[in-house]
Amino acid sequence: MPEITFIAIALGLLYASAFACIVRILLSYRTAQGALAWIIGLVAVPYLAVPMFLLFGRNRFGGYVRARRMGDAALTNLLNRFEKQTTSISLPGHEHFSDELQVLCKLGRQPFTSNNRCALLRDGEATFDAVFEAMEDARRYILLEFYIVRSDKVGQRIKSILKRKLAEGVEVWFLYDDIGSVGLPRKYLTELADAGARVASFGDGNIRRRRFQINFRNHRKLLVCDGHTGFVGGINLGDEYLGTAMDQEPWRDTHCQISGPAVTGLQLAWLEDWNWASSEFPELSWEPDITPDSDQEVLILPTGPADTYETCALFFLNCINNARERIWIASPYFVPDFQIMNALQLAALRGVDVRIIIPEKSDNWLIKIAAYSYLVQACQAGVGIYRYQPGFMHQKVILVDNRYAAVGTANMDNRSMRLNFEITAINTSEAFVADVATMLEEDLANTRLMTERDYQDRSIAFRLGCRAVRLLAPLL
Repeated sequence: MPEITFIAIALGLLYASAFACIVRILLSYRTAQGALAWIIGLVAVPYLAVPMFLLFGRNRFGGYVRARRMGDAALTNLLNRFEKQTTSISLPGHEHFSDELQVLCKLGRQPFTSNNRCALLRDGEATFDAVFEAMEDARRYILLEFYIVRSDKVGQRIKSILKRKLAEGVEVWFLYDDIGSVGLPRKYLTELADAGARVASFGDGNIRRRRFQINFRNHRKLLVCDGHTGFVGGINLGDEYLGTAMDQEPWRDTHCQISGPAVTGLQLAWLEDWNWASSEFPELSWEPDITPDSDQEVLILPTGPADTYETCALFFLNCINNARERIWIASPYFVPDFQIMNALQLAALRGVDVRIIIPEKSDNWLIKIAAYSYLVQACQAGVGIYRYQPGFMHQKVILVDNRYAAVGTANMDNRSMRLNFEITAINTSEAFVADVATMLEEDLANTRLMTERDYQDRSIAFRLGCRAVRLLAPLL
């Protein structure tokens, strides 16, 4: 009898927990597909779904929201100072800025700034050469924020430079994501800390502080030196981008080097993340560096689950819906929700050249399989899906007409849209846009255009698998 009573109490608590989770879902869900998936799981297998929901089910990073509110006054003051001190700046409302671009300013809580110079870095070798040089030239401080940091040749080179700069009196703040960098040895971090670097993880290793919100990742990759030189894009700190990791082919990726006032925008995004991780506001340079010989207009767009809006999803929708001639998107992970897929179809139907470049070789076989399930919808509307053949394509690049291009960290999947902290640099410069167009044309020359037959001619088991995996899109 006592055993029966114990089981009854345990079952009661389990279903009460499942009911509480369902209530939370109903009060806060962002997509019906994700909500239904969780509710079905909580009703059918609560003993699995309840702990899974506690770990992965939240769609809003409450701790970060509270930290943002606590530091919002200081960050707002810095943003206001940023706007006032920049003499050549493009704010929402300027006549030459369309509603389309003004929306992006509001989403990112930052202005477009002019007098920037941006260099497109087309591969790992070009990126690391530029990164190493900028770090060597740093005189005051170096800010790093990366999703993945490895203790391989690239990682050791980074550590060596940082330790040398610390010895020269340069301050170093090193922020990494503890999920993405789970394989990073503690010794690596200890050596940096012992040399004088401030080191913090996005989760800070504190489960109580994160409150089981491990589904949220800081997927940003950025570097700022002295407040005047910045880098942003898809490249993490690892040998895979050079083709020296386990004899792999080099990962195809793109980064961007920025000088000018937009670097302050990168620094503001870094500061907000650092404040969450460490509760500190370092003393940094907030004097925007004007490059009078360059007139590139750039917006830094940070996005994440602490935003009031689904900023990343709205960014993609804004780009797709406003494209007039072409929209080319390169993304290693293509698992769009119905809003994004519908927007892509509508763009193609109104005559826009819609091309999606995804990898043939992937580091996530579930996402690779899920992409097949979109082929019929895409092809019938005229959306071109191209599989990049040599190596693993990891870049996140968007080209909208000949009007602007974006290089950043956001993928076309639910994780980037709603769960990850991402960051993107948007550039309206004619020269930069032309460089991106040329780069993507060269990438397209190394792709295979997929057709409906790639899906329909496969076995029924394969097609069922693709459709089943697609149901997991909110969790991938």
